[in-house]
Amino acid sequence: MAMYQTYTAKGIREDLADIIYNISPTETPFMSGVAKTRATNTLHKWQTDALAPTAVNAAVEGAAISYGTMVPSVEVSNHTQISTKAIQVSGTNEAVTSAGRASEIAYQVAKGAKELKRDMETALLSNVTGTAGNASTARKLSGLPTWLQANVDAGAGGANGQVSSADVPGTARTDGTQRAFTEDHLKGVLKKCFDNGGNPNMIMVGAFNKQKLSGFTGGSTRFDAAEDRRLITSIDVYESDFGTMQVAPNRFIRNNNGTAAKKGQDAYVLEMDMWGVSFLRDFKLTTPGQTTDGDQRFLVTEYTLESRNEKASGLVTDLTTA
Repeated sequence: MAMYQTYTAKGIREDLADIIYNISPTETPFMSGVAKTRATNTLHKWQTDALAPTAVNAAVEGAAISYGTMVPSVEVSNHTQISTKAIQVSGTNEAVTSAGRASEIAYQVAKGAKELKRDMETALLSNVTGTAGNASTARKLSGLPTWLQANVDAGAGGANGQVSSADVPGTARTDGTQRAFTEDHLKGVLKKCFDNGGNPNMIMVGAFNKQKLSGFTGGSTRFDAAEDRRLITSIDVYESDFGTMQVAPNRFIRNNNGTAAKKGQDAYVLEMDMWGVSFLRDFKLTTPGQTTDGDQRFLVTEYTLESRNEKASGLVTDLTTA
């Protein structure tokens, strides 16, 4: 009797791994590293303040009290932005046995959540000015580059944007001529931050300029603290004249401006405690009303960027990226 071999057998399961390898970038070091706060309106407002300039401050014995003029705090604002991800899977697709996942809808929801978080990081780091929106136009938040004013090193022709104050909309940065990232650029911005009272603790750069920074003489060494690695997958340390700073590569710097040459052109020098993501609506997963033969899910969040005092941070911009 002939041996029954696999060559003639039917119904053998395909050699398809039960693990799905997803290489799409999902790390969001900026959003993961800053504070999370609560917004209560679509125009989120907060206040910033600064200490008075130093003085000799020597008083005559027995002199009358002299009262100076009190300086009020400054009110600033940013619009909230709604980010969503709609997911639907046919009833049949959910019912069949799929390799790599027990439930197709659950897999697609998990994938959508990663994509949503990635979109948020891109929005937070975009050179986009906030807009109030209307019935046909989406609200948008003002991204990180538009807030940085005091400690900026830009290329020729580059100009600061205008941050939102009260109900006045801001403007985006004007890009200048791109140039190579040098350590002098970084040191200059670090000095400006220090002079303005800041204590930055994070340098955030794109891939190309992360490699440039690794060659700076200030030094860039591996930092393996497990506590920090929960937030950021790869951290180095730069020893500056004003303290030790973590260095984090970020894939989403200028990720949506449509120009490949400008993707990653910003190098941020950040005091992370001076930034926050404020949520009007935290991440929410809902099941819309059934209208088709399938399963639908809807992910939504509403949030904005909070700049607590931009003078604590800085920006080296208009950098070449290749």
